Amino acid sequence: MATIKDIARIAGVSTTTVSRALNGYDDVSQETKKRIREIAAQLDYSPNAVARSLVSSKTRTIGVIFSGLKHTGGKDNLAFEILIGINDRAIELNYDILLFSTSPSKQRIKSYYNLCKERNVDGAIIFGLKVDDPYLEEVIEKSNFPCVLIDIPFSNEHLGNVTTDNVEGVRKAVHYLIDGGHTKIAMINGYPEAHVSDQRLIGFKKALSEFGMAYDASKVVDGAFSEEGGEQAMLRILDEHPGVTAVFCSSDLMALGALRALDKRGRKVPDSVSVVGYDDIILSAYCTPKLTTVHQNKYQMGWEAAKLLIEMLEGRNVDHNVVLKNELIVRESTKSIR
Repeated sequence: MATIKDIARIAGVSTTTVSRALNGYDDVSQETKKRIREIAAQLDYSPNAVARSLVSSKTRTIGVIFSGLKHTGGKDNLAFEILIGINDRAIELNYDILLFSTSPSKQRIKSYYNLCKERNVDGAIIFGLKVDDPYLEEVIEKSNFPCVLIDIPFSNEHLGNVTTDNVEGVRKAVHYLIDGGHTKIAMINGYPEAHVSDQRLIGFKKALSEFGMAYDASKVVDGAFSEEGGEQAMLRILDEHPGVTAVFCSSDLMALGALRALDKRGRKVPDSVSVVGYDDIILSAYCTPKLTTVHQNKYQMGWEAAKLLIEMLEGRNVDHNVVLKNELIVRESTKSIR
């Protein structure tokens, strides 16, 4: 059976270079990587993962923990895009991923640390945690097990995070509405237990304040990040504030629900009410009217989360806080009323 030493001898490089090339490290040139991989293929080299883990006490496996994963009929691809980003970067660096889901009830039965140790993973990426989930306190305060959180910006020696600039994303969207003459603007938020809900509300308030407009809490209704929730929230806003001319929604799914509610009430979009979403899910470009929304790069979030965790696992000195920019995508669901 071929070994790394055999590959190094034929390639005329050190065994360290062979190892780093096969594991996808950036400090080995593409030309060297290609040559080493070709030699490895010719020799039918296959690393012994079990032996490697026994020697290094590492499995080169990342746990990917999704909390509160729900079926949305294919309308919301957020979790899938994040997972693909994680998978692609892990593959590039020769790591495997192990996917498992959790919920608050499961978290009370089995600790985060025990869950990861039972699966024998080197570190974990967690997405979908609420601020009151049992795992969050454990990850932040009690565990020294390497972890990266997505969309919850806490960090310490063993903890990193990847998020998008939620405050600035919403600020851009509301600025766009105000620039278009809208002064009676409502908001459909997610739920209080989501950190992004808090951040997006801050962005909403900030935009209003910058234009000298008063914040009215009665114009902000939670829609639980669901299509049905968005519809019910929009109906309530129309009942209590029939004069609103625009609504910002903290997710595209809720925006789809808002569009349905407005259609039921005979309020044309965007002639009567402008609607802005958040996420830029695939369906937002195909619904009628096509949805103006804040685009966040879900794939990049996953890719950066895997990159950060692997850098932490390998002892590199890196910034544990990664914040990605968002982009406002203007489509057909908004119009100026100036």
